[in-house]
Amino acid sequence: MKPESIEQAKADLEKLKPRIMAMPGMIKFINSVNDDGSGCVVSLVESKETSDANAEAVLAMWNEFKDHLKSAPIAKGFEVFADWGN
Repeated sequence: MKPESIEQAKADLEKLKPRIMAMPGMIKFINSVNDDGSGCVVSLVESKETSDANAEAVLAMWNEFKDHLKSAPIAKGFEVFADWGN
């Protein structure tokens, strides 16, 4: 992400929250960013199949952030190996 776009991106993301959380199978969404613009998005979805089915909608939402990004994100799916909390 472009460091100068972080605050506006946070505001824009808040507007997308209802759409993100309404995606099929969405359990948890985490977006993190450092002052230099590096960051990570983790979304926990009920299954890889559901996540894959959401790919087009996710891409459309990333497209809404294109002015804030240095480069396009690379999405990867993983099987949850552990999900712990206190």
